[in-house]
Amino acid sequence: MLELYQFELSQYSEKVRLLLDYKGLDYRKIEVTPGIGQVELFRLTGQKQVPVLKDGSKYIVDSTQIAKYLDAEYPDRPLIPADSKRRGLCLMMEEWADESIGIKGRKALFGAISQDQYFRKSLLPTTTPDIFRTLVEGVPSDVFKFLGVGVGYSQEAIKSAIADLKQDLEALCLLLQDSPYLTGDEPTLADFAVAGLSILLKFPEGDYLDLPIGIRGKGVPELVNNPDYDIFFAWRDRLYAQYRKSLAFTAPGSSGGSSPTSIQID
Repeated sequence: MLELYQFELSQYSEKVRLLLDYKGLDYRKIEVTPGIGQVELFRLTGQKQVPVLKDGSKYIVDSTQIAKYLDAEYPDRPLIPADSKRRGLCLMMEEWADESIGIKGRKALFGAISQDQYFRKSLLPTTTPDIFRTLVEGVPSDVFKFLGVGVGYSQEAIKSAIADLKQDLEALCLLLQDSPYLTGDEPTLADFAVAGLSILLKFPEGDYLDLPIGIRGKGVPELVNNPDYDIFFAWRDRLYAQYRKSLAFTAPGSSGGSSPTSIQID
């Protein structure tokens, strides 16, 4: 069975989960614990980043390479069009989404949690002890702002990211006004990349992610609460309803729709 080494909250992991669900492939999620789990992942694959897909004895790293591998080894329901023009558009849009929504979305979400104590606490795993949840909720916003500067998430960087994301969402809404998908009448890698990478802008309201129920439908206020982007988020919700397996779905022997298994350290 396929195994996906992942972080549940990783946009790039979610992108791959969408691809696997679209193709109807059973897989087991293995949650990589930041730090020690990444050391084990490095031992297995030579790099520490998720997602990593294991197929038998093969390890495939990077979400784009995983998509190409899935099309080569599991050709049903192709992700990348055969037509040269649509193929080029698909690959270009996927690359753009990785570099734009993927990176800016993290900065925008950091800005949101630094301002909202409840949102910040809700992002913690459900197994987090109450005393720690209370401590995290009580951290002043100024502390998060200070920490953000140290990792390149200054207030200026966050504002710039949100401004860019507004322009991105406006463009996506225009593309989706008269088309069911971004590159034509069938979904492609471009659609799943954009949809999966957008989870940090607004978490899906459905039962798709192993995350606290309190953050479903929440996200970056400047984007979530702006009706100008309703077309985009409605499109994403339809894509999820069509192709993403919910947590309630569990195929025999898999955990593709259920809670992940933690990585085992030898």
